[in-house]
Amino acid sequence: MKQEKLFQGFIVAAFVILLIALTLIFMGNTPSSGPLLIGFFILLGIGFRGFHRLKGYTYTAMIFAGVTAAMFYPHHLTEYDGYAYSNLITPLIQIIMFGMGTSMSVNDFVGVAKMPKGVFIGLGAQITIMPLLGFTLASFSGFAPEIAAGIILIGCSPSGLASNVMAYLAKANLALSITITAVATILAPFTTPLLMKLLAGTFIQIDVWDMMWSIVKMVIFPIGGGLLFNRFLSGKAKWLDDAMPLVSMIGIGIIITIITAAGRDSLLDIGGLLIILVLIHNLMGYNLGYWISRLFRLREGDCRTIALEVGMQNGGLASGLAKEMGKIATVGLAAAVFGPLMNITGSVLASYWHRKPPKDDIPE
Repeated sequence: MKQEKLFQGFIVAAFVILLIALTLIFMGNTPSSGPLLIGFFILLGIGFRGFHRLKGYTYTAMIFAGVTAAMFYPHHLTEYDGYAYSNLITPLIQIIMFGMGTSMSVNDFVGVAKMPKGVFIGLGAQITIMPLLGFTLASFSGFAPEIAAGIILIGCSPSGLASNVMAYLAKANLALSITITAVATILAPFTTPLLMKLLAGTFIQIDVWDMMWSIVKMVIFPIGGGLLFNRFLSGKAKWLDDAMPLVSMIGIGIIITIITAAGRDSLLDIGGLLIILVLIHNLMGYNLGYWISRLFRLREGDCRTIALEVGMQNGGLASGLAKEMGKIATVGLAAAVFGPLMNITGSVLASYWHRKPPKDDIPE
């Protein structure tokens, strides 16, 4: 009881700080509100830890703290003594992908043979729905070509580990989720560059071979190393097994913060509209993924899985590709916005489904 009151205290303190920050903004002293808004998200995230239903939002609150810091103090988060922090993005992606590999095994790919219908429908939906939605939204956005291309890029990226977590919380088909993520990620060196060339080539120049090589070195090599680690060393370095999920979460947070700082000026100009378009992209992905699965008469649990696999993309990979293209502050913006929003909407959807077990999984 005392512990719960402590966490309640953090949440109360957070909203007191928010009230002071909003007062400063209303009085025209916006710069002074920066530390308070950062503190608000940090305290809110700590407070969430004390409540089972809110615990999953701690990570998102911390990301918003980093994004807020990037918006108020971009110069401190873009470079130090001539070293650009954007150089950290590719190695961070490689670490995250290695961590993904350590959580995978050959059995995840064998799932294709065990659940062929669900896997092929899921993969088909993923490589058509989100890329085409991204292209449509980018075409009507009115954004500069590089920013518009970023919306397409997030749509052309495969799903990531976040979709597996949400599938578990939603009481969906976790095995199917892991298999789709694994196969989509391995196919990414082919699907992502070709889709980008086809759909984003009218906005910016796309070098298919360069993008393929970027994905191979950022995704395939690290995941391969992770699979070998899982095969021969899993359980022998327990500290690494335990640390990788946390390292991956911190890595994604750092990447989003760096991209936000780099693209801060653009976000001030088009941030509101970009958030709306990215949110539409994300929500439509869930909806179309779910209803197309229903159209093919899949089980409810499989429909939920595919909805999450389609709507939740690998924003880290999209960010890494934007960095490799040398366009982190423009092409990378949509990915930076998509990541936090995806975590919020995915958590809400998973929580809703968690309370409504799939009807076709309930014994008669």
